[in-house]
Amino acid sequence: MSRILVAEDDPRIAGFIEKGLSAAAYSCLVVDDGASALLLARSGEFDMLILDIGLPTLNGFEVLAQLRGEGSKTPVIVLTASDSVSDTVYGLESGANDYMTKPFQFAELLARIRLRLQDDAQPGMTMALQHGDLELDLRSRRVRCGDTDTDLTAREFSLLEVFLRHPGQVLTREQLISHAWNLDFDPASNVVDVYVRALRGKIGADRLETLRGAGYRLR
Repeated sequence: MSRILVAEDDPRIAGFIEKGLSAAAYSCLVVDDGASALLLARSGEFDMLILDIGLPTLNGFEVLAQLRGEGSKTPVIVLTASDSVSDTVYGLESGANDYMTKPFQFAELLARIRLRLQDDAQPGMTMALQHGDLELDLRSRRVRCGDTDTDLTAREFSLLEVFLRHPGQVLTREQLISHAWNLDFDPASNVVDVYVRALRGKIGADRLETLRGAGYRLR
């Protein structure tokens, strides 16, 4: 299991990322200041750093500069509220592997995380999830049900992925929303139900079970 260090001082955003990473089966540790982020990133115990720019004690650019100056090769995805081109260029030239502006959809962040971790993955590392005769290819975003291959939309893919990482477990709408939608999405919306119905149409209606008042479960 890959370990990801998240340096973010906004509790709401940090919680949003932590929930999504846990749902995607990553081990995650959150810190809220630059000095702590630098200390932990230096330990070599983490496979990736998700780094906010506007941190106290040391800002994200300072953390990144020190890490790269010391020769650290840990992949870093920078998060910032600024969409300035100059900030983006500065971050990438300072050694960031990727750059995302807030607000963002977790599905996009997760795709970028996978891409960077895959770059360092060992040959033969699995890039598919399987449960019974249901198999999800994490690279092509196609699902195989028995002998039939089907394409998925980005959100269908994100929902099916979290089900396959937690087969038999009841997943609430809040958990599913935190994985596939952005931070400001309205949890009272019925969009999860709509996408679950769409998934049922592609993988079979009996695979996803509805538990009234609780959520959904992959049989």
